[in-house]
Amino acid sequence: MEVPTSLGPTEAKENASSPIVNSSCENLECYMVLMKAERTAIGSICFLAGPITLLENALVLGVIAATATLRRRPSYLFIASLALADIFASCFFTTSFLDFHLFHHSDGPTAYLFKLGGVTMAFSSSVGSLLLTALDRYLCIQKAPSYKTVLTRRRALLSLLILWSATIFISFLPLMGWRCHTELTPPCSRLFPYINQGYLACWTSFILVLLALILGAYVLILWKAHRHESSMTNLQGAAGTGQARMRMDIRLARTFGLILLILVGCWLPALSFMLADVSVILTHTQQRAFAFCSTLCLVNSAVNPLLYALRCRELRVALLQLLQKLCEVGKCKRAAECVPPGLPSAEESRNRTTRLNSISEVVNNQKMS
Repeated sequence: MEVPTSLGPTEAKENASSPIVNSSCENLECYMVLMKAERTAIGSICFLAGPITLLENALVLGVIAATATLRRRPSYLFIASLALADIFASCFFTTSFLDFHLFHHSDGPTAYLFKLGGVTMAFSSSVGSLLLTALDRYLCIQKAPSYKTVLTRRRALLSLLILWSATIFISFLPLMGWRCHTELTPPCSRLFPYINQGYLACWTSFILVLLALILGAYVLILWKAHRHESSMTNLQGAAGTGQARMRMDIRLARTFGLILLILVGCWLPALSFMLADVSVILTHTQQRAFAFCSTLCLVNSAVNPLLYALRCRELRVALLQLLQKLCEVGKCKRAAECVPPGLPSAEESRNRTTRLNSISEVVNNQKMS
């Protein structure tokens, strides 16, 4: 049955609250369910969050790449991987989402699955990098004396290679054949064209497992930090250290609580709709709600640099030093451009002064002899 392109007010209202029971979908119209006001609101979120996410993460990635001391440390390699994944997310998700929902551009199965694979790869690598960052912090507090020997730069690079290889393979499985062979009819997903419900269930479960591991890692970090501070208090036996320990526990709890709250708040709504899509028939209203919830994943990519990168003092210092170098280079270029023709530049003046000083020293030595 062909989906009508226009509905009356009564029919539209019934269609919004009724399950999607049509057996076919021409030109992916049954997936383009956003109203005009919803397209405007979600489009504004994408147009705002997309460039911000790109600029923030490109800045973080550039600082780490330009600073040798940061490039050698596993912690910043994981942060760089997170920034790279979020850059891909800002590019792939924003362009694909706006092209499909706002401009109603319908692609064939191969083109659509390639674009969706890029989005899936970006978000999967982002969550995977968050897990590696959490495990790195856990090892730092659990294996503090032998941390540098346990997590070397080579092992960090190997873990990143495994992560990106796994996420690329998993993300492009639909393009390689694990797709809905009945085109757009069940058992196809009601949220993603050409996607098999079995694949959607597996990918959603994979992301939920990663999120659970991240949650467990931060709970263990908080517990180990609390035990460490308690042992230090018992050894020192000072009254003031108890209050200091309590303040540190509160700071850690607030920091990790904020990280987990943002992570779960941005990902759980979209993942809940994906799990529901596997078990029940979604309505158009639920489809529109999922479109909004999926933009929260992009918001999470915009927040990640603020939570994981720019909170690090070393990275902020490296950023300031890089900006100072860029300003000095810009001042030197402007000063060179302002030198009138025929007059020596600042570098030539320094070289000439050096040569004159050398000649003076030779003459003085000769006079002394």
